[in-house]
Amino acid sequence: MRMVPNLISIFRICLVPVFIVLYFSDERDIKIYAVSVYAVATFSDFLDGFMARRYKASTNLGKFLDPLGDKMMTISVMTCITIDGLIPIWAVLIAGTKEVLMAVGGFVVHKVAHVEIPASNLIGKTSTVVFFLVCVTIMLFKDIPREIAVWMITGAMVLMFVALASYINTYITVMKNRNKSG
Repeated sequence: MRMVPNLISIFRICLVPVFIVLYFSDERDIKIYAVSVYAVATFSDFLDGFMARRYKASTNLGKFLDPLGDKMMTISVMTCITIDGLIPIWAVLIAGTKEVLMAVGGFVVHKVAHVEIPASNLIGKTSTVVFFLVCVTIMLFKDIPREIAVWMITGAMVLMFVALASYINTYITVMKNRNKSG
């Protein structure tokens, strides 16, 4: 049971190329399959976290694989809809920067403070759901005017950065508490 969440994370990572291939398939109605793969990947993100907590099956490998799968899918989805001309390239660059900051922040907290990487919080989970819904809407309804799609993705990204700020606050708190006790 301890490895099941890790296997789910590995499965999610394997879904990334499947999503990309389906997204750019020449078949007219294939986008629904790409969206379905994205939905399965997003659901699996919640499932592996739930299982790891519920069954106390958290591992260091899982703490690496889970966010890796999330970041790979997020950047892949954004890159695909950017290449498709649905959102501007700056959105991918900003989202990529946010993902790098999250990864570096977690690594620094873990290595410098010698503590566990803080778990995701409600703001982060909400951000993930909103981002998913926005991207799915943009993928399925390509007739949405680009200006509206840009506003939608901008709103989702603002929420992503609110989540980033909350994680930075958590990282700072963990570092301060570590310095006080160490």
